[in-house]
Amino acid sequence: MDISPILNGFGVVLEPANLLYCLVGVIIGMLIGVLPGLGPGATIAILLPITYGIGPVSAIIMLAGIFYGAQYGGTITSVLLRLPGEASSVVTVFDGFALAKQGKAGTALGIAAIGSFVGGTISIIGLTLVAPIVAGFALDFGPPEYAALGILGVLLISSIGNGNKLKAIIAACVGLLIATVGRDTFTGAERFTFGSLNLAEGIDFIPIAMGLFGLSEILYNLEERHNKVHSPAKVGNVWPSRRDLSQSKGAIGRGSLVGFVLGVLPGGGAVLSSLAAYALEKRRAKQPERFGRGAVEGVAAPETANNAAATSSFIPLLTLGIPANATMALIFGALLIQGIQPGPQLVTEHPDVFWGVINSMYIGNILLLIMSIPMVGVFVRILRVRPAILAPITVLITLLGAYTVRNQVYDIFLVIVFGVLGYLMKKFGFEPGPLVLAFVLGTMIESSARQGLLIFGGNPAGFLTRPISGTVFAIVVIVAAWPLLRRAVRRRPAQDADRVEERI
Repeated sequence: MDISPILNGFGVVLEPANLLYCLVGVIIGMLIGVLPGLGPGATIAILLPITYGIGPVSAIIMLAGIFYGAQYGGTITSVLLRLPGEASSVVTVFDGFALAKQGKAGTALGIAAIGSFVGGTISIIGLTLVAPIVAGFALDFGPPEYAALGILGVLLISSIGNGNKLKAIIAACVGLLIATVGRDTFTGAERFTFGSLNLAEGIDFIPIAMGLFGLSEILYNLEERHNKVHSPAKVGNVWPSRRDLSQSKGAIGRGSLVGFVLGVLPGGGAVLSSLAAYALEKRRAKQPERFGRGAVEGVAAPETANNAAATSSFIPLLTLGIPANATMALIFGALLIQGIQPGPQLVTEHPDVFWGVINSMYIGNILLLIMSIPMVGVFVRILRVRPAILAPITVLITLLGAYTVRNQVYDIFLVIVFGVLGYLMKKFGFEPGPLVLAFVLGTMIESSARQGLLIFGGNPAGFLTRPISGTVFAIVVIVAAWPLLRRAVRRRPAQDADRVEERI
C-alpha cells in the first residue's frame, strides 16, 4: 500500500485554515449535540450555503467535524437531563441519567468521552485501510452497477430504519418523485412543472434539506418542549476510576467493532449501532439487571458505537458515491455544490479531498477529547437557554441562508413548504431521512438506469447478466422479500399448533 497519499493528506489537514475549520466543525457539532432536536443534519443543511465561499477540503472537513462532534454533544443532555440531544444518544439515557442521579454524572460523561475517542479512532484506522480497497474495486462500476446500488441504498434506508417500514418506503417514493421534477436531461421534456419556470429548473437540494431538517425540527421541538422545564444534574469529578475503566474496556472494544460494521451499511448509522452495542452488552452481562440502573457499560458501549459508525459511514459516500444515511446525503450534496462527484474516481481525481477529510478525523477526535471535559460547564449553561429564544434566531439564519444561495425569494418559499411538510411528516410518524436520501439518489438511479438500457439495447435483463449488478439486484430481491419470508416462517408454527389443537 502506497502511504504517500496518506502523508500528503496529513499535510493538507495541518494547513492553518483547515485546522481552523476542523476546530470550528467539532465545536459546532458539540454545541448542536447539546441542543435537543436540532442535530447535525439540520445544522449541516443550514450551513450548506456557507460552503459556497469555502474551499472544498475546508468545507467538507468542517461538515464532517459537525457530524461526529454532535455524537458526543448529545451525550451531555442524555446524562444530565434525561433528554437525548441526538437520536443516537437515546440509549445512553437509560444508564447515563441513572448514574447522574447517583451523583456520578461526571463519571458517565468521562467514560463517554473516552469511548467516543477510542471508537472514533479505531474506525478512522479502519476507514484509512478499507476505503482505498473499496474505491479500487468500485472502478469496475458502470451505469448498471450504479443503478443497482442506488436502488439497494433506497431500499435499505427504508427497511432498516427505526420507524414504520411502510411509512419509510412511502417517504422514499415521495423523494424519488420529487427528483423527477424539472426538465428531462435526456429529452429536454418538462415533467411535473405545471407551467412554472422555477420548477422547470428542478427543485434544488438546499431548500429541501434546510426545510425538512432545519425548519421542521425547530417547529416540532418548539411544540414538544415549549412548556417543559428541565434542571440539569450536578456534575462532579469527570475522570472515571480504574474500576470504571476496567468494567468498560470490553464494551468499548466491542462497541468500536459493532459501530464500524453497521456504520458502513446504508440505513445502519449511529442510531442502529448504539442500539445494537447496548443490546450486545446487556446480553453478555452476568448481571443484566444492572442495565438501566447505572451500569457504566451501558454508557460506554453505545457512545463508542455511535462515534465509530459516524466515521465508517464515510466509506460508501467517498468510495461509491452512496450516502449511507440522511446526514451523509447532506454532505454528498455539499460535495456536489463544490463541483466534486463522490465515487471511485475521488481518490485519484481529488486525493486532497479524499485523504484530507479522512485524516482530519484523527485531529478532530483528539480535539474532542481535549475539549469535551473542560467544556461541560459551558454546555450546562447553554441548556438553561429557553428554546423560545433560540428558535427565532435559527429560523432567521435558515431563511437568510436559503436566499443567499441564488438570491431568489422562491427558495425561501420552498424552505417554508418543505419545513411544513417535514413538521407534518414527524407529527404523523414519517421520518424525513428516507425522502432526502431517495431524492439525492433519484437522479443517479434514473440516469444510470437509462444509460444501462441504452447499453443493453433496451433489454432490462442485461442488468442481471453483469456479475456486480446481477449480484446487487439479487441482494435487492432478498432484502425486499425478507419481511414476507420471515412472516411466513412465523405463521407456519402457529398454523401447525392450531392443527394439533383441532386434532386433540
